[in-house]
Amino acid sequence: MDENKLNEIVGQAVGDFGSVLTGALVVLGDRLGLYRALAAAGRPLTSTELAEQADCAERYVREWLNGQAASGYVTYNGDGRYSLSEEQAIAFTDESSPACVVGGFQVMLAATRAVDRLTEAFRTGEGVGWHEHHHDLFHGTERFFRPGYIANLSASWIPALDGVEDKLRAGAKVADVGCGRGASTIILAKEYPNSTFTGFDYHEPSIDAARKAAADAGVSDRVSFEVASAKDFPGTGYDLVAIFDALHDMGDPTGAAAHVLSTLAPDGTWLIVEPFANDDVADNLTPVGRVFYSASTLICTPASLSQEVGTALGAQAGEARLREVVTAGGFTRFRRAAETPFNIVLEARP
Repeated sequence: MDENKLNEIVGQAVGDFGSVLTGALVVLGDRLGLYRALAAAGRPLTSTELAEQADCAERYVREWLNGQAASGYVTYNGDGRYSLSEEQAIAFTDESSPACVVGGFQVMLAATRAVDRLTEAFRTGEGVGWHEHHHDLFHGTERFFRPGYIANLSASWIPALDGVEDKLRAGAKVADVGCGRGASTIILAKEYPNSTFTGFDYHEPSIDAARKAAADAGVSDRVSFEVASAKDFPGTGYDLVAIFDALHDMGDPTGAAAHVLSTLAPDGTWLIVEPFANDDVADNLTPVGRVFYSASTLICTPASLSQEVGTALGAQAGEARLREVVTAGGFTRFRRAAETPFNIVLEARP
């Protein structure tokens, strides 16, 4: 036995203990408005001052501040005062920034609530549906992905597709499949006001939230949301069908691909955005891959196994496996159009 290597593992585990616990503290700070109050103050605050502004009990706030300071998420200024640096404020309060992390913590903590159910699923091979998770998973997923969509959709992903942006500017018919709470649909609608959009998702509470969000955003005249799955959503003649970070969650992604093909206009395009992954497992053993494989174990793979076929692509399927699925569904053209450190952007054509 190499004692140094053992100590390295123990040291990493101690860091991970802190990561798990800190995730809960971040969710608490976000829910209670502690980050926002600290950022809005414009000066270092004591725990008593922050507790008063956030309408919380001081003793809890003091312990939370010290834990966050130890994590580097809050700055301890000395003399019992705390603040957020500009960078910390962006990460924990600016939900328009792709650097905002609060939604990610909400997702990860919600996912861990399924461990009891997954213990049995591991033994039986049964799935755990998306709809069976804690409600924070749905809201957190929206908050986690929205900043990236804001930063990339109209700036790089849509322009990378062959002729799609011109169609959207002129007026296109678009389906957003697996739209969740509608963030991607609404972002597209606001950027391309001459086009019409329909979002589809099998999860009715998410569709209800999406309809409210569209009304709040003032785009309900051009955006609608319906409860439907990827294999039966209605409509034909779509110029663009988009599936954002959801194809790998589907039980029958090949069946979904075939249905998408049947709904497209002859010169239509299918936009597929998936978590970034290389084709070889060894190339995914990175910090990003660690997050995606872990989330896939708790959320994505069980979701697929709960459905018909249960292909269970997983969040790290990779481009080659996704190509197999898409071409098996009848598409003849498939290419990587763009990528970020967190996503691969794929274009499929009939």
